Amino acid sequence: MTTPAEFAALVDAVATRRDREAFAVLFDHFGPRLNGFLLRQGCDSALAEEIVQDTLTTLWRKADLFDPAKSSLSTWLYRIARNRRIDLARRDRSDRIDPEDPILHPAPQAEPDRLMDAQQREEALRLALGSLPEEQLSLVRLAFFEGLSHAEVAERTGLPLGTVKSRIRLAFSRLRRALEAEGVVEAG
Repeated sequence: MTTPAEFAALVDAVATRRDREAFAVLFDHFGPRLNGFLLRQGCDSALAEEIVQDTLTTLWRKADLFDPAKSSLSTWLYRIARNRRIDLARRDRSDRIDPEDPILHPAPQAEPDRLMDAQQREEALRLALGSLPEEQLSLVRLAFFEGLSHAEVAERTGLPLGTVKSRIRLAFSRLRRALEAEGVVEAG
């Protein structure tokens, strides 16, 4: 059985001389123990092995940072492994993403003739809106582009509710006639 002082001496040999034999002793002792610890923490075997490799690589590269006065080597290594597991869990958000989520797939391209029709309807609507008197256009903007109810439009503008409703109704009648004249909507 290796004592904490003997572990500290092995780490010192790794830190000062890059002693491969000392590192092999540490690897053989702590590798299986760290692996078991990580498996008990819920890691799958491949992830546990990866974290053990990272932890022991950290021991090789940063052995000079180990201070036996502050903690035992096992505490230091288990803390490194635990922190690495937490870091990987925070970074791995792939389990929260559904590859079949429609938002991840681009919308199908519109057919050119439908795209052209939509652009023509949009332009006709824009022209029809531009032909409305300002008193009607401002109410249409509030009700349909800002999503306000008729009562909210009346409150914001200071107009009576009946006036708001009649002006919006007049605006839609004008828009419908203008769009019918352009052939964008059918008369009806």
